[in-house]
Order: sequence, then C-alpha cells, then structure tokens
Amino acid sequence: MTKKQMKQQEEGIKALLIIIGGASYLYTKSITTTAVIVGVVISLIIAYSILKGIKHRERLRKSGINVIDQMKGIQFEHYLKELFLSQGYKVLVTPAAGDYGADLILSKDGEKIVVQAKRYSKNVGIKSVQEVAGAKTYYQATEAWVVTNSFFTKAAKELASKLDVKLVDREGLITYILKMNPNAIPNTNHKIS
Repeated sequence: MTKKQMKQQEEGIKALLIIIGGASYLYTKSITTTAVIVGVVISLIIAYSILKGIKHRERLRKSGINVIDQMKGIQFEHYLKELFLSQGYKVLVTPAAGDYGADLILSKDGEKIVVQAKRYSKNVGIKSVQEVAGAKTYYQATEAWVVTNSFFTKAAKELASKLDVKLVDREGLITYILKMNPNAIPNTNHKIS
C-alpha cells in the first residue's frame, strides 16, 4: 500500500468515527454511550487491522518475496525464467550485455513477450519502460513487460500506459507466484545456466 493510499484510508477511518460518534450522540443523547460505541468501533478496527496484517505477512512468507529481495539481478532473471516455464512459456534468457532492453523473451500461443527484470530495492523509473519498449520493436514482440520485486514511479506508470507496457510490481509478482504455487518459497540453491 502506498503512502497516499494509507493516508486516504486513515482519513476514511477518521470520517467514519466522526459519523458514528455523531449519529450515536444524536440517537442516544449520552456522551457515555457514544464513547462506548466509538470505543467498540475502534476496537473492531484494530482487530481487523491486526488480522489483515497477519494475513499479509503470511502471504509474503509463502511467496518467498524476502528471498527474492536478496537475489542478485541475474538470479532474479533465472528465477523468473523458471516461473514462466512453469506457466507453459518457452523462455530465452538474453545475454547480460547487448540484450537491447530485454532480459527474457517469452513465447506461447504465437505471442512473443519481451521482459525486463528489475530486482530493485527502490522504485523502478522510466528508463526500464523506455528500454523494454525499444526491445519490443527490436525483437518484433507482441507485448513488453517490466517485472520487479519493488514498485514503479508515477512517471514510469504514466509512460508505460502511453507505450502499452505491462508493469508487474511487487504485489503483482507475489500474486503471480502464489497463483502458480500456493505454497511457493523460491529455491535459491539452483544453478544458473
């Protein structure tokens, strides 16, 4: 969840408490009863947040994203290769140098997809979008994707939208991993070929 989304959620909770408190007081005309009702609502919100946090942490643990966060870039590329192979794609990992902006080339059902893999600890910017868009043309691909264990800058999202580049961020990657294998935890002991 982004900071903006968290702030919006916080504002929504504040507004909800004000509405509940106001409605409660108008209905009961009792400060004590209103305080109890607002207290119960706050307790329910806290309980929900705790349960949601536990579920989120379990999802992260199952996905193995923390292991992915420790990988080197080339390991991440090969991890993605295995991920896409398991989905029936034919996968080519391009050479580290001279790849024209594509780390992986996927093919399936007559479609060719160029993928730029970004194992980052910061947000991915427009350069990756520009490079994979160029790779789409160079390799005559039907689609271009940037896949990261992180998130994308606003500028990268805007440019990707204009260039028809699919962005797969941290949450999308986790969802993709868990969809393929609900008990997935990446194996970092595999050899890189």
